[in-house]
Amino acid sequence: MNGDDKQIVVGRRTVLKGGAFALAAATAGISVFVPRQSNAAASKVVIKYDWLMSNGQIGDIVAVKQGLFESEGLDVEFSPGGPNSATVPPVITGDAQLGQFSDSAQLLLARSSGVPIKIFACGFRMAPFAFYSLPKAPIRTVKDMVGKRIGIQPTARYVLDAILLKNNIDPSSLTITNIGFDMTPLMTGQVDAVTGWITNTQALSIIGPDRIDLMMKDTGLPSYANVYFATDDAVTGHAETLAKVLRAVAKGWAWTHEHPEEAVKLTVEAYPQLDLAVELQTVPRILSLSFDATTGKDGWGSFDPAALAEQISVYDKIGQFKSGAPKLEDCYTTEILDMTAGDRPKIA
Repeated sequence: MNGDDKQIVVGRRTVLKGGAFALAAATAGISVFVPRQSNAAASKVVIKYDWLMSNGQIGDIVAVKQGLFESEGLDVEFSPGGPNSATVPPVITGDAQLGQFSDSAQLLLARSSGVPIKIFACGFRMAPFAFYSLPKAPIRTVKDMVGKRIGIQPTARYVLDAILLKNNIDPSSLTITNIGFDMTPLMTGQVDAVTGWITNTQALSIIGPDRIDLMMKDTGLPSYANVYFATDDAVTGHAETLAKVLRAVAKGWAWTHEHPEEAVKLTVEAYPQLDLAVELQTVPRILSLSFDATTGKDGWGSFDPAALAEQISVYDKIGQFKSGAPKLEDCYTTEILDMTAGDRPKIA
């Protein structure tokens, strides 16, 4: 099973582990962001990721390979995730100084349960999650789902519920089937659409050139992906370190935009388990997720708090927040974006 396929569901599962919330409650009043000195010149900073390092982190990897973190006086270590890895606890305890969620909804869910963390930047302007169909039963809009058979992973069902609510569609007007992480049910005619990450080029290749994609951005439900977060204490007491990280990462993504083939080669060199040919095919899609008109105006990493507010409203209506909806102002900070406004490249 490809890692990109699993990010939207595995990442959410790790965030919801009860131990993370118990740990958060126990340490809520303790400042735990302590950059460890690896030498006299550089502060040690660990970034905890939801999943294995892959094409979604290409700009971060380039920032290491090009010495951009080093230029900021940082010695950065990546801590990859995986199927049995929890993202939140290392950030809460200070074993990692910041983290990255696969989807902005994960932070909203965590915050609603009392975890003291905030979004400070978003690497992808939209979630790579999409619905895939074929011309014989095309789904080009959410309204096209009515009367269709939709195959979706059980742990991603909340996404579909939110989309249907946003579009005033009764879930009973379509057939929803639990599937795994491959595209076989679509190809064998068991369902009319399957779901997965648009960056998973290899898995999607079996559908063929007639594939029809309905992206999250076209469903009316806002979402951000590759969401960088830190504790409330880190944002309050160590904003400059977070700003250094963001400056370096933003420049890494800008370099990737200017030199996509070279960036892919650097990434595969760092993580040989990745397939060079597949990643070269995928990098244009990755860049399309990271850069748009808003990044051209506000710089890479920017986000709109109003979109987060809309997510909170929709997820609250479908009952996702078991402990009550979080307050919008508790879920994010723009301070780090403001501190780096002149340094984050403005590329559309």
